[in-house]
Amino acid sequence: MTLLLPHLENQLESARRLLGLVLAQRDAIKSQDVETLLARLADVQGELAVRQRLEVERDAILREAGVRLGIDPDRVDLDAIVADISPEEAARARALSAELKGVLREVGRVHDQNRVLIAQELSFLGHLMRILSGAPQAGYSPDGWLPNPQPAATVDARA
Repeated sequence: MTLLLPHLENQLESARRLLGLVLAQRDAIKSQDVETLLARLADVQGELAVRQRLEVERDAILREAGVRLGIDPDRVDLDAIVADISPEEAARARALSAELKGVLREVGRVHDQNRVLIAQELSFLGHLMRILSGAPQAGYSPDGWLPNPQPAATVDARA
C-alpha cells in the first residue's frame, strides 16, 4: 500500500511534464518553429517511455491489490485499494487520482488541437506547392469549373 501514493505522485509529475511538452509543441506549431517542434517531439517520446514504465508499476500495484482483496486485478479500482488505509492517505490518493485524470484530459485536448494545427499547416503548404508548381487543382465558379491557375497568374507583381 505504501507504493500507491508515490506512484500516483510520479504519474502526476509525468503527466504534467507531458502537458508542458504538448503545450510547447503547440507554441512551436503556431510560430512555425520546426526545429523546436521536432525537439519537443523527441522529448515527448522520452516521456512516453517514462509513462510506459509507470504503467508497468501500476499493473503491479493492481495485481498485488487483487491478490490481497481476492478479486481479479481488472476489477480493482481506487476505492478498493484505499479501503484499508488511513482516511488521510485515502483522501490524498483520491485527490492525486482526480488531478491526474484532469491533467491527462488536458494533454489529450492539447494533443488533438496540435494535430488539427499541423493538418492545417500541411494543407496550406500542399495548396501553396500546387499553385507554385502549376499542378491542376479543381475549383468552382458561379458558371462552373474554373480553369487551373497558372503560376505566373497566381502572384500579382503589382501588389
